[in-house]
Amino acid sequence: MPVRTWRTVLDSTTASVGARPQARWLCEEASGAFGNDFDEVLDDEPTTRMMAHLAAMLERHATGEPLQYVLGHWSFRHLDLLVDQRVLIPRPETEILAGLAIDLMRSALAGGQSSVRCVDLGTGSGAIGLSLALELPRGAAEVWLCDLSSDALDVARANLAGLGVAGHGVRVAQGSWFEALPVDLCGSLDLVAANPPYVADGDPDVDAAVRDWEPAAAVWSGPDGLEAHRVICATAARWLRPGGWLVCEIGSTQGHDVAALMSDAGLGDVEVRPDLAGRDRIVTGRRPG
Repeated sequence: MPVRTWRTVLDSTTASVGARPQARWLCEEASGAFGNDFDEVLDDEPTTRMMAHLAAMLERHATGEPLQYVLGHWSFRHLDLLVDQRVLIPRPETEILAGLAIDLMRSALAGGQSSVRCVDLGTGSGAIGLSLALELPRGAAEVWLCDLSSDALDVARANLAGLGVAGHGVRVAQGSWFEALPVDLCGSLDLVAANPPYVADGDPDVDAAVRDWEPAAAVWSGPDGLEAHRVICATAARWLRPGGWLVCEIGSTQGHDVAALMSDAGLGDVEVRPDLAGRDRIVTGRRPG
């Protein structure tokens, strides 16, 4: 009987899941060897425990569970984040938002500010806030991770622990949007970044994996998908310092409506920005002054 190797297991896993990249990620997870290290073990024989792990992941994946949850972690910019059904899966569109938020704060620091105070509202896994903490100059950013869900904050805390010394300026707070924050922060924020829920209740076009597996509170937002944005936009101006930024992710058809919400709330320099596919994805606004 031929010896089973990771090379043959990768081939059979590809046939099972129908895609080579996904099959490789599963095999890497089961083997404990990632990237180039996996290439070096392709001709090694998997242990019984490794094959049992792979079989369990394939069984979960076959039920429709998203690959990110099956693997238990997912990359986001320079982070490898713990993710499970307690939090929304980090997506490339949100990486764009995080990158824009980082650029805005780098500009503030380059313009003479010694430090910046940032809030990640509805943080989930902590993706946006932890990216700010990691990528801004060490010691220059105070970052608040806020969420109503205690389960989500447990995930965010686990990801914060993995940040090491870069996470020393990060704080975690529970509550609904700005209610999570200490009142003495009012009027002092340089940045509020949010990827709130923005799908209309019962939208039939939502992917089944999102509907069946991701946390409902992070997906649905009322009859038109704008309930969360209304609350955030209406409240942001009094929490921002003069010149501070609000940066929100949106659905691809919501640019005009969210821009109007920001303008009506007294924010200026309102702009709708596209994602990599050219669709409306981010709205930014700034407190005048």
